[in-house]
Amino acid sequence: MKIGRDQVTRRAALTSIGLAATAGLAAPAIAQGAPAVSWRLVAAFPRTLKAPFAGADTFVSRVAEITDGQFRIQLFAPGEIVGAFQSLDAAQAGTVEAAYSPSFFFVGKDPTFAIGSALPFGLNVRQHNAWVHEAGGLELLNAFYDTYNVHHIPFGHTCAQMAGWYRKEITQPEDFQGLRIRISGIAGQVLQRLGAVPQQTAVSDIYPSLERGTIDAAELSGPMDDEAAGLAKVAPYYYYPGWQEPTAATGLFINRQAWESLPKTYQAALQAAAAEGERRMIAGYDVGNAAALERVVAAGAQFKAFPSPVLKALFEASENLMAEIAASNENFGRIYGPWREYRTSIARWFSIAETPTDLTTQSFLRQK
Repeated sequence: MKIGRDQVTRRAALTSIGLAATAGLAAPAIAQGAPAVSWRLVAAFPRTLKAPFAGADTFVSRVAEITDGQFRIQLFAPGEIVGAFQSLDAAQAGTVEAAYSPSFFFVGKDPTFAIGSALPFGLNVRQHNAWVHEAGGLELLNAFYDTYNVHHIPFGHTCAQMAGWYRKEITQPEDFQGLRIRISGIAGQVLQRLGAVPQQTAVSDIYPSLERGTIDAAELSGPMDDEAAGLAKVAPYYYYPGWQEPTAATGLFINRQAWESLPKTYQAALQAAAAEGERRMIAGYDVGNAAALERVVAAGAQFKAFPSPVLKALFEASENLMAEIAASNENFGRIYGPWREYRTSIARWFSIAETPTDLTTQSFLRQK
């Protein structure tokens, strides 16, 4: 059949329309008509702490990928824009769009900030995440953070920590008298009740402070971060268990106006990327701490378990302090009450299933 010129023209036009439609379908839906957005994110962690920065790098990369490059976030370490302890202020004021930090860095503003990261003798990673995502914790926390003009997205955990590096042995509660120790959150106030002198020292300043004797002990994290900070070189005794931080949750603190100005698709991108970054951070700590533990042992670290009387004194001081804060601080009490009930419930379940299983396996492995 002979095809006329008009038919050829029509077919070419239809083909062009089809190709254009296909190209439109191939482009990520989120990028079609989406605005270009550029944010600055300040971290409270130095780049030398690999797991937090690996999680943060994953986060900013995934946000860009999900939005087809339309939403880009530039990550800054402490001191590049503001210091670690000023990151919340910068996000609150809109100097930057977001901060990435454990919330207990800001307990000087209100002790309620500790609950979102860690309370002494509190929740481990899984327990904390369950409280935040399934037991109403996130709603309670964001109601508080909203008073500081920031929106919170959970992002990261340091996992179970060690109790810190000490230049002298701790054999009884009285040994804390006069001890100058770098420690974060409410745990510093607990040690203060036992006579210690807590210090709020930036991560980059811990090593020189221990080396010069400005402080006598320092709590940072677990073996991987502590090794990177060089703490084994300046303090011989490495204490456990990490009563002060069964985990330390970190998070994004986003300027409220910046958050509300985002399209819903971009808000969803932030939440999805934060969840992925958190998974990488937790995995990085679990793998990295296990490997670093062997190295710090080989380097001569002397592992010490706090004696039972010391742990009992720490527990009682912690419980008394938190009850007093809850009675005098409405913000703290509003969150601490439900948190405390949840801790009791989840501890009962873990004591029956999780903990005995772990301890049994560990006991057999030690016998091999």
